[in-house]
Amino acid sequence: MKSLFDKLWDDHVITRRDDGAALLWVDRHYVHEGSHHAFARLAERGLPVAQPALTVGVADHYVPTRRDGGAVDADIARMIDTLTRNAGRHDLRFFGLGDRRQGIVHVMGPEQGLTLPGMLVVCGDSHTSTHGGLGAYGFGIGATEVAHVLATQTIWQKKPRRLRLSFTGRAAPGVGAKDMALHWISVLGADGARGHAVEYAGEAVRALSVEGRLTLCNLSIEGGARCGMVAPDAVTLDWLRGRSFAPTGDAFDRAAETWLALASDTGAVFDREERVDMADVAPIVTWGTSPEDAAPITATVPDPARAPKAQAPRIAEALDYMGLRAGQPLTSVAVDQVFIGSCTNGRIEDLRAAAAVLAGRRAKVPGLVSPGSTLIKAQAEAEGLDRVFLDAGLEWVEAGCSMCVGMNGDLVAPGKRCASSTNRNFRGRQGPGARTHLMSPAMVAAAAVTGHLADVRPLLEGRT
Repeated sequence: MKSLFDKLWDDHVITRRDDGAALLWVDRHYVHEGSHHAFARLAERGLPVAQPALTVGVADHYVPTRRDGGAVDADIARMIDTLTRNAGRHDLRFFGLGDRRQGIVHVMGPEQGLTLPGMLVVCGDSHTSTHGGLGAYGFGIGATEVAHVLATQTIWQKKPRRLRLSFTGRAAPGVGAKDMALHWISVLGADGARGHAVEYAGEAVRALSVEGRLTLCNLSIEGGARCGMVAPDAVTLDWLRGRSFAPTGDAFDRAAETWLALASDTGAVFDREERVDMADVAPIVTWGTSPEDAAPITATVPDPARAPKAQAPRIAEALDYMGLRAGQPLTSVAVDQVFIGSCTNGRIEDLRAAAAVLAGRRAKVPGLVSPGSTLIKAQAEAEGLDRVFLDAGLEWVEAGCSMCVGMNGDLVAPGKRCASSTNRNFRGRQGPGARTHLMSPAMVAAAAVTGHLADVRPLLEGRT
């Protein structure tokens, strides 16, 4: 009896070393502007890309989201140009700024059907775990590993342990995949799944859309996991059918049989089992400088004096950086701006959720909305979502990693507080001295219209 992860692992092993590491075949390799070091290593050795057809270039991390003809930072322009030239030199499929399919790699890859169930997917970005939402084995790699994959289409790995994380029951109104992810990370900790491949299971996971599953898997890395995955099912097949690079016709039907067979066998053994009761999951926000520093919006800021002795110093330092006081209600925390977007929450479902809160209301603080891909932007505009954001007083910009990474001109000023739908609230993540509170897109919208961290549930009454 095998688990989903066992099946994916075994399907990709080429050979094994005495130290337990295995050489794995890579089905899809995504590269972005930050991959220039790996291409430089290939150039130094005069090596070609081993499998150009399996490598995809995407401009997303550093690209400006305001593309109205203004000047692009010279360093960023050089990085984009370097990626463009490397893609051309090695004959790679490339989604650059002039391509209507361009977007964040972990959004447009699945969107295009370039990521499919059963694949081993790598990228020089930690949130490659996102692709597991389609039943793929996706994980981030470092610069040296990027060069190795470019040159060989393989990668050495030691097999992670297997953790099944089951969500029992159904999500309450106003609770979604982002809340589920932040909840389990807050319970198990930022290292709670270290060394494990996480399979998400249970009624609440099966009830998620593919977009929700991608969000859940995206945040696996924030709980220390090597990857996260959801077994393919009918929801997966319906979502993939008709995608540009997915199989078609009879080929799709044959592939679908293989994909459905990837599900963990009855009786499959896991190294760990963890359960979350959905009755315990509420709309969540972070209060500190790690995704594990999360609590229901109805809670108060924790008191270091009441925390376990080993945790107290870290909590105190986080509160000092965030400018919060122990015992303060989370709903009393005023925000200076908001951000909706990223590979975590920049999909059409996320934009719809935020728009459902914002429709007919005005934001009390400024904010930025950046769709996850150019196609999502077009779809949102066709649905009139852009007008909802603009009428609320928020800025509607182009696709890219944007304010999530703070490397492209979209920044939070020092000392300012941002309600954000992104994946990391580390010190300075959105800019030097920036204070970031993570939450779902709907919760970001609630913060926008109230001017403070707020419970989205009352704002959704009569709207869903």
